[in-house]
Formats: sequence, C-alpha cells, structure tokens
Amino acid sequence: MKKKIVVAITGASGAIYAKLLLDKLQQLSSQVQEVGVVMSNNAKEVWRVELDSEDYNNYPFKFYSKTDFNAPFASGSARFDTMVIVPCSMGTLGRIAGGISDDLISRAADVILKERRRLILVARDTPLNLIHIRNMETVTLAGGIICPAVPSFYSKPQTIEEVAMTVVNRVIDLIGLENESYRWSEQ
Repeated sequence: MKKKIVVAITGASGAIYAKLLLDKLQQLSSQVQEVGVVMSNNAKEVWRVELDSEDYNNYPFKFYSKTDFNAPFASGSARFDTMVIVPCSMGTLGRIAGGISDDLISRAADVILKERRRLILVARDTPLNLIHIRNMETVTLAGGIICPAVPSFYSKPQTIEEVAMTVVNRVIDLIGLENESYRWSEQ
C-alpha cells in the first residue's frame, strides 16, 4: 500500500537532511501516494543560508502554509500514515511534547500521535539539556520516534551529501519504504 507522508521542515540547522529526504521521496514515488510539506519561515531562511538556494520551490509535492489548518493532515480523517519533522528544532519538540498545537506542524504531529500513526522527529541540536531529554522521553512515550541527525560512517561516505544520506536512509527505513542503501554485513 502506498504511503501518505507529511514532511515538516523547521528552522533548526540541517536543511540538507530535508532536501535529501524530499529528493529520496521523489525517487521512491512508486511507493508514495502523497507527500504534503510544511516549512516554517525560519526553515526557508536556513535552507537559503545552508544550501545557497531556494530550490524547495521546485519539488512536485503540495506545500502548505504553517498557518493552514485546512491542510488535510490537520485532521486524522485524511489518514496520513507518517509524519517526519526534519530537521526538528528543540522548540518544535517542546511544543509537541507539551501538546501545544499553535501551527500546522505541531497540529499535524498531535494528529499523528492521537491516531497512533508514525511520527519521526529528526532532532538536530547539541548539546542537549534536561528539558530536551525529557521532551524526547515524553514524545517517545506518546508513540513518537526520536531519530537524531547522527550520521554513520561504516559505509565510508566521501561527501557531505553521502554523510547526511546515512541519516536520511534511516528515516526512509523508519517510514517503511523499500530502499537500496548500505546495510551492515551485507556489502
């Protein structure tokens, strides 16, 4: 069955993870029914600064304003399977953990959790304080998955894109999509 996926992009550093995830979802389109994307204003600025582009406008996915509570994934009836927040700022994590639905990102995350669907937060901050850790615990206990943007190196990545792709490949696995990537002891 094809997946319906929400991708939320916040203003934490790590726009490369969001870009590579959108690229990969395009490549795996035969497994995907729909992708809805919502970006915070800070996410657009970080994308411009870190990637020297505004090519987020070029994806074939439907983009929603962070204040668009008429987006289909603002309700459980739309039956989106998975939401990935990449990168996930600690502020966004805190609002989700506190049950505060003050924008489309936090509302969609709340919907995904209440419907017992898959919420993946690609946390991108360091170091962590106790509030961050407790918020991660709260989201985990509510059914979310914290997937820190921590790359692996056993595939011997050679470029920054290959390093970042090790995280994105883990996210693709967590979504449940079939994907060719490095597998420990299988190469």
